[in-house]
Amino acid sequence: MYSDNKSTPASLSNAELVTRAQRGEETAFEALFNLHKRRVYCLCLRMIGNTAEAEELTQEAFLQVFRKIHTFRGDSAFSTWLHRLSVNTVLMRLRKKTITVTPLEESVKGEEFDEPTKEFGAPDLALTGSIDRLQLERAIAQLPPGYKQAFVLHDVHGYEHHEIAAMLGTSIGNSKSQLHKARVRLRKLLTKTGREWKHQKELHAELV
Repeated sequence: MYSDNKSTPASLSNAELVTRAQRGEETAFEALFNLHKRRVYCLCLRMIGNTAEAEELTQEAFLQVFRKIHTFRGDSAFSTWLHRLSVNTVLMRLRKKTITVTPLEESVKGEEFDEPTKEFGAPDLALTGSIDRLQLERAIAQLPPGYKQAFVLHDVHGYEHHEIAAMLGTSIGNSKSQLHKARVRLRKLLTKTGREWKHQKELHAELV
């Protein structure tokens, strides 16, 4: 019989897997990969908007984990550490693509003219509540890169503007501006989608 002292990776806690992976146990690292790969992939996909690149970035993120796991000290949850490392992996790819962030001083080109005056970065009540998840995902995918980064980092993953500014190498004001523009654009996209869905429903009702 096998000894009970030799636990299989599947039976170990996240913390125990991290400890073993730090000691160089490949099976423990593989178990961590299997536990977290889907979450990391979804994060990459939201930020990059391309399935092939998201898969590639997921692999790159875990390569970074393999290289840097010895630096994890347990000051935060491993999932938090992994999340930040994954975000930074995607941001590095975006920087290589030389995606530029719209300056704060640049006009919104009419996008905000029909919006009530509000503070940049204030909660957008029109985007809260019950919104079809698929419609929202599709709308986010249509955002310009700078808008998408700000919205995903702030509204989806909960980063503060000073954290986003540090990650993107821009100013807090720029982060707030990008987020505001993203919300305006999303509202318009979702409104358009809602109208199209209503029109299709009416046509279907007529045919029936």
